[in-house]
Amino acid sequence: MAGKTKTKSKAREMTGAEMVINALIDNGVTDIFGYPGGAVLPIYDELHQQETIKHVLVRHEQGAGHAAEGYARSTGKPGVMLVTSGPGATNAVTPLQDALMDSIPLVCITGQVPTSLIGSDAFQECDTVGITRPCTKHNWLVQSVDDLAMVLHEAFYVATNGRPGPVVIDIPKDVQFATGMYHPPSAFEPTSYQPKLKGDDSAIKAAVKLMMGAKKPVIYSGGGVINSGPKASKLLRELVKETGFPITSTLMGLGAYPASGDNWLGMLGMHGTYEANMVMHDCDVMVCVGARFDDRITGRLDAFSPNSKKIHIDIDPSSINKVVHVDVPIIGDVEAVLKVMLKEVKASAKKADTKALKAWWKQVNTWRDRNSLAYKPNKDVIMPQYAIERLYALTKDRKTYITTEVGQHQMWAAQFYGFEEPNRWMTSGGLGTMGYGLPAALGVQIAHPDALVVDIAGDASIQMCIQEMSAALQYDAPIKIMILNNEYMGMVRQWQQLLHGNRLSHSYTEAMPDFVKLAEAYGGTGIRCTKPDQLDDAIMQMIETPGPVIFDCCVVTLANCFPMIPSGKAHNEMLLPDEATDEAVGSAIDEKGKALV
Repeated sequence: MAGKTKTKSKAREMTGAEMVINALIDNGVTDIFGYPGGAVLPIYDELHQQETIKHVLVRHEQGAGHAAEGYARSTGKPGVMLVTSGPGATNAVTPLQDALMDSIPLVCITGQVPTSLIGSDAFQECDTVGITRPCTKHNWLVQSVDDLAMVLHEAFYVATNGRPGPVVIDIPKDVQFATGMYHPPSAFEPTSYQPKLKGDDSAIKAAVKLMMGAKKPVIYSGGGVINSGPKASKLLRELVKETGFPITSTLMGLGAYPASGDNWLGMLGMHGTYEANMVMHDCDVMVCVGARFDDRITGRLDAFSPNSKKIHIDIDPSSINKVVHVDVPIIGDVEAVLKVMLKEVKASAKKADTKALKAWWKQVNTWRDRNSLAYKPNKDVIMPQYAIERLYALTKDRKTYITTEVGQHQMWAAQFYGFEEPNRWMTSGGLGTMGYGLPAALGVQIAHPDALVVDIAGDASIQMCIQEMSAALQYDAPIKIMILNNEYMGMVRQWQQLLHGNRLSHSYTEAMPDFVKLAEAYGGTGIRCTKPDQLDDAIMQMIETPGPVIFDCCVVTLANCFPMIPSGKAHNEMLLPDEATDEAVGSAIDEKGKALV
């Protein structure tokens, strides 16, 4: 246990099921996503008798988890899911692992068979704590109603403090029926788990000294900036303005710095921009803020930013030197560290080398001029890049939230949709979970009922959790699903073409549903567009149509997503659109690269 009960608290007697509801309310929960079953019926009975918490009935437990993730990512508050024992819990594993890899605060409450039946292979029994141990920050099996209240409060504390992540509370049915004393959150006092928030002052001073002496610096930001809260994003923007450094970001960090900002290089990594990747390769000082040196960012490790001094700010001590050795580690909350760092930069007697920075920016702009996101326009067929460009142009002035599935469409969305604010971009980064986008959009829409929520989807990914369209209709959540329909598992097909001799093994979907009729079958609206000159009208129809909409945007079938760093290659070995012939790709990929895919 990471906490204890304070002696002074206003305790009340109630059942375990009542404790669950009271703990949710006392921890500020207003919305939960779930699916009932025998092992959680006492909790559902209590839900029925209150009006403070809105329960959203999903159509699959995986959908509950992704909806809770979308809710959490767009609000900064923990997402909550409630599922039954056995298959209910096992169906939650995918979103739990997804939340763990992307640092999303998720509280998952699972039912369990009565304590007397645990270990007997009872109906709908599974070892929930054993199964979920590797995919959560922490989990609990509550075997006494006297422990339940404190475990629930502790779960919210663990999920939201330090590096955010998912937790599981497994509650046997007899514990839900049992009566005990409920203590409010004020009675909970954390003991063993107390993450370090304040960065070491001497490390921050050393980092600033390196930064002020840099001739070719870069700021590399990640999802940790967004997780730290809106003040962290504001401080990051101030730091960029004060130093004049170029800045790039991971997939999960988009929006922390505005895409329209003068110092913005675009996303980096496997499908990042030429300028972002070249800057990362050639820099002499790298300031990594809330990122974890993921393999999709680093490329070949022994060639990753070979001549730079590296500064790493992260609240998770286990992330420091886990993948890349850094010269100045700073363990602490991004907001707290950036606040001190910005103060040190302003007070530093030594200022940034303006002459060197000017020369560095000249080189950066040369790389920018390469226009690595260029694509060939087409008057007859919709190019997927063009579809995202038009969606951005027509929605950028609205209160818009974007979710995605996983694949080519996800990368094109990251490349061509400009995010100006944090918490507006919800995608599955670390786990790469197909089916994430639709339920995530549902969660975002529940959190922001008056906002425009668009799920940019692929025709393959969307079918993995398509049943949540039913939940969107039931709860009047007017989500818009824009499918870039190329009739393939696009990213799988691209890799098969480029790395496997164009042997398209099972990546073509020959029995594609009619998405317009499918939308109508659920009670929503379906739209289809096949021509570029009709695209704007179709997008506006999608936006302005009340209720959930599926927009079947038929795009060119065999477009590939570039730029691309082949697996096993360095940042300066990336392939650009005008270089990406099959022969060029083949020569760029060696046996080591193939092995790393």
